Amino acid sequence: MSSVSVVTSRATIHEREVSVGSGWVALPVVLVLFAVGVTALVHAAATETAVSGVLGITLLTLFTVSLFGFFTLQPNEARVLVLFGDYKGTVREDGFHFGNPFYSNGRGIKAPHGKEAASTTVWNNSRNKISLRSRNLNGERLKVNDKQGNPIEIAAVVVWRVQDTAQAMFDVDDYEEYVRIQSESAVRHLGSQYAYDHGEVHEITLRSGVDEVSQALQAELQMRLAPAGVVVEEARLTHLAYAPEVAQAMLRRQQAEAVLAARQKIVQGAVSMVETALATLAERNVVELDAERKAAMVSNLMVVLCGDSEAKPVINTGTLYG
Repeated sequence: MSSVSVVTSRATIHEREVSVGSGWVALPVVLVLFAVGVTALVHAAATETAVSGVLGITLLTLFTVSLFGFFTLQPNEARVLVLFGDYKGTVREDGFHFGNPFYSNGRGIKAPHGKEAASTTVWNNSRNKISLRSRNLNGERLKVNDKQGNPIEIAAVVVWRVQDTAQAMFDVDDYEEYVRIQSESAVRHLGSQYAYDHGEVHEITLRSGVDEVSQALQAELQMRLAPAGVVVEEARLTHLAYAPEVAQAMLRRQQAEAVLAARQKIVQGAVSMVETALATLAERNVVELDAERKAAMVSNLMVVLCGDSEAKPVINTGTLYG
């Protein structure tokens, strides 16, 4: 018997912007329902008329149900309209609105986020509202191995916002938690793709290529967060350092490299100065130097120019040939 595996593709839902009625127009109508309903009940109690009582109860019931149709939206805020499990669209216009009272209110947004979220989950009634404002995600310090296998600490800040409310609501379970986890995964992957500060020639490193690394991080985050309808506006590293267990050794290596680079610079400068001195003496015919005297002069100048301590001249009263 052969087993057959069936792979079903997940349907992606994209946002459809819709409009609903004005709350200011619907409010007087709802208040009229309340007034007429109360009047009918009072009339039924006074006259003991069953028709007036049924009418009053019906109108008050409609009034109570209608109250759930009112909602407000602030600037850069949207509400996802879901009617009995069917996505009807998204309202993005701010103000006081009135819609179908049976639109789902959703399960809210869980808080707080972080390490304590699993044990202290609280759901509030958000009425399927989603903030469209830019948000900051200040990532925690992560310990990863760079391209050369050195343990480093790295952290990043991500500026993001929701662009497609339907994807954020329906394509992922919790888009805020999704952003947090995917951002951490992207930072870990980024740290393993670059060397910390000592790569090959012309190679971009985490320390030297700040702009290039930030662009690479933003591109990877955008790819990871696209299924949640999220746009990454900016991503930058906020912390970068060697892990404590190797920090001292790496500091000594950096100091040695700095000393070596300084020595090379000093030697190059000294050689240039000696060449200039010899060329000037020969050009102006100040003194004629044979090969042995030139060698002695070069030796003395190199010692003076490259020495760590201040040179102490010694007066020679004889000659090289005496």
